Amino acid sequence: MPIFVSLVNWFNIKRLHQIDLFRKFPLQVQEETLTKLIAKAKNTQFGKQYSFDSIDSIEKFQQRVPIMDYEAFKPYIDRLREGEANVLWPTEVKWFAKSSGTTSNKSKFIPVSFEALEDCHFRGGKDILALYTDLYPDTNVFSGKGLTLGGSHQIDNFNNQSYYGDLSAILIENLPWWADIIRTPSQKVALIPEWEVKLEQLTHEALKENVTNIAGVPSWNLVMIRHILDYTGKNNLLEVWPNLELFTHGGVNFTPYREQFKKLIPSPDMRYLETYNASEGFFAIQDNPQSDDMLLMLDYGIFYEFIPLDELDSPNPSALTISDIKLNKNYAIVITTNSGLWRYLIGDTVTFTSTFPHKIKISGRTKHFINAFGEEVIIDNAEEALRVACKKTGAQINEYTAAPIYMGDNAKGAHEWLIEFEVEPNDLSFFTATLDNALCANNSDYEAKRYKGITLSEPIVHAVKSGTFFNWMRKRGKVGGQNKVPRLSNTREYVDSILEMIN
Repeated sequence: MPIFVSLVNWFNIKRLHQIDLFRKFPLQVQEETLTKLIAKAKNTQFGKQYSFDSIDSIEKFQQRVPIMDYEAFKPYIDRLREGEANVLWPTEVKWFAKSSGTTSNKSKFIPVSFEALEDCHFRGGKDILALYTDLYPDTNVFSGKGLTLGGSHQIDNFNNQSYYGDLSAILIENLPWWADIIRTPSQKVALIPEWEVKLEQLTHEALKENVTNIAGVPSWNLVMIRHILDYTGKNNLLEVWPNLELFTHGGVNFTPYREQFKKLIPSPDMRYLETYNASEGFFAIQDNPQSDDMLLMLDYGIFYEFIPLDELDSPNPSALTISDIKLNKNYAIVITTNSGLWRYLIGDTVTFTSTFPHKIKISGRTKHFINAFGEEVIIDNAEEALRVACKKTGAQINEYTAAPIYMGDNAKGAHEWLIEFEVEPNDLSFFTATLDNALCANNSDYEAKRYKGITLSEPIVHAVKSGTFFNWMRKRGKVGGQNKVPRLSNTREYVDSILEMIN
């Protein structure tokens, strides 16, 4: 593919210069982004409601437009799904990314405009390769194809002209015709809704190809890799695809899966890059493999604000721009996008690890946490504690979830963990104690509640059988694509559901 590689290199030079601009001038790029978004949408119904035509600064925008969650946006989105035009965004919106729901909604349907596809999601995919080839000029990633494990879509019941599905399916559906030259499986196979059927046909197609890179959620890719190895009788993935060199991953923390991937792809030259892309937008890319943070991409048609997590429930929380953030502090993300989401609270939390360039780590979810007793355990705490426990016991984890055990008449509270181990610890009690100690070390609120066991007792950890989480997700209709096991919950909904299934 010499011509294709030449075109890629030409694009990369130009694009890397643009990336350097927002690394150096983040606020100016963000101000320009917001100005363009407001100008584009000033004649929409939402734009007229909030008088966009007279907004000429970030301050006015923040004063005039309220911060909104999905429940607040749902009436607008329902109108879009029914075919009404020019509600939140001036161009046609016929695609809706379906993601896990909220307290009052089983599913969320996030609008995805043409501009979001082209200037955000697809640009993110191109930038992964631009940054990767800049890091590794000797790469052979373009000598073969990329394997992407996607989801499916179906016609929305609201209107025959609007469609919904998980984000990966929407991206696959809208890829240009020539994309099949550089990716596998074919679009037809990638969009098969039945997981087992998709896996079988994907295997048949992909085995014929020279796969040099794979992309997707680590947990589902592990299922795919093991299926391929079982089918071929090979010991590791390099025996199937000897030129494999890159796994681009996102959706869940990679730390619990890293050792398993090293075993399945036993090469010191195998490279891993993390991305942060969600239904609402493509946000960040790991641009330094020696560091586990990601570069916040500031020119994708998204304007960012950040609410300090400790202010989230206050009546008038601070909403900081990119120039006001502080390092190593938890922030809830608020986004304004080129799909017509205005000051939308997406539910993710991040910490900044650097400025100029601005780099982030995903620290958790605003609603995926355990705080039944004032312990305020977030996903970042859980992942770090599990990492320590695995390192000290030699264990490896496939999946997990945790929830509180509420105080009874004569019992203290506790946390209950369901863990599916790839490699079980020799002593589960020691693993539990190590997990507990690590949580105390990285969360002072948890440590205070565990002090002498006055409020919280030691965690209860159950080692569940292999396949438990897969079977539970399948039972809930959440197999494949971008579906993820909920890690932490402040209720017992998920834990009790799994326990009921296995008992």
